[in-house]
Amino acid sequence: MGTRKKITVVGAGNVGATTALRLADSDYADIVLVDIVEGLPQGKALDLMESGPVIGFDTHLTGAQTYEETADSDLVIITSGLARRPGMSRDDLVDKNAEIVGSVVREVVKHSPNTTLLVVSNPLDAMTHLAYKISGFPKNRVLGMAGVLDTARFRTFIAMELDVSVEDVQGFVLGGHGDTMVPLPRFTTVAGIPITELLPKERIDAICQRTANGGAEIVNLLKTGSAFYAPGAAVAQMADSLLLDKKRVLPATVYLQGEYGINDLFIGVPVKLGAGGVEQIIQIKLSDEEQAALNRSGSAVRELVDGMFSRLNA
Repeated sequence: MGTRKKITVVGAGNVGATTALRLADSDYADIVLVDIVEGLPQGKALDLMESGPVIGFDTHLTGAQTYEETADSDLVIITSGLARRPGMSRDDLVDKNAEIVGSVVREVVKHSPNTTLLVVSNPLDAMTHLAYKISGFPKNRVLGMAGVLDTARFRTFIAMELDVSVEDVQGFVLGGHGDTMVPLPRFTTVAGIPITELLPKERIDAICQRTANGGAEIVNLLKTGSAFYAPGAAVAQMADSLLLDKKRVLPATVYLQGEYGINDLFIGVPVKLGAGGVEQIIQIKLSDEEQAALNRSGSAVRELVDGMFSRLNA
C-alpha cells in the first residue's frame, strides 16, 4: 500500500455521494462508501471511479453494505439518517436519527479505533454529541460539519448583495446548526473590510436571517430532500484540512469545556483542524449581545441533547 489516506463515507445518498465526488477529485485518499441499501454504494462507487480517466484521478472507490471494508480508516464521515422534509423541524429528526447514528458509530469504532469521526447527520449538534458519547473517543477526534456550510451560505448571500467575488468574502458564524445560529457581522469581511462598513444594519439582519434559514429554504424548494452540493463541498474542505494537515481555521461543531462560557456541549466555534483532529479551539472576546445570542443557541442545543439522552436511557 502507498501512502494514500483512507476515508469512509457512511450513507451513499445525495450528501454522501457528493462528498465522495469532491474527495475523489482531490485524489489523495481512497474511499469506501457504506450504505444499507443493497447495490447502491457499489453502483455509485463504480460510477464515480469510471469518471477517473476523464477527470484525471486515481482514487479507488469501494461500495459496501458492511463495515469490514472500512477497517483502519483515517477519517469516517457519517451522513446517514433521514433528511428533513418540508414542515419537519430538526428536532423531529432527533430520535429517528439517534438510532441510526448510534448503530453506525458502534460499527465504525469496532473496525477503526483510531479514526476521526466527522458527523454530518442532523440535528447536527445532537448527533455529534451522541457519536462522542458512544465512541468513547477523545474530544479532538469527534467533530461536526455545520459552520463551514452555514458560513458558505452567509458568504454567498453577502457576495450576491454587494456584487463582489465570494473569494473576497470571509464569514463568521457561531452556535448551533439551526434557527438559533449566530452569524457575527463584526467579524465578517470583504477583502478585510467589515461588512458593517459596507451594508446598513437592516440588510445585514436580513442576510443573517436568510443564513439561519438556509437549509429550510432549500428543503422548501426541493420538496423531496435537502441540500447536498454545498454540504458535500463543506465536508470535503474539512476532510482536506484534517488529512492534509492544513491547519485551516474553520467553524466546526466541537466539545466545549468552558470555552465561550459553555460547558460539556457540542456547538459551533472556530477551530484549527489538522492531523491531530481538532488541534485548537480559537476563542475570541464577544460583545454582550453576541455572547447572549450564543448562550441562547447553547440552551436550545442543550435542551435537544438532554431530551435525546433521557429518552435513550429511559
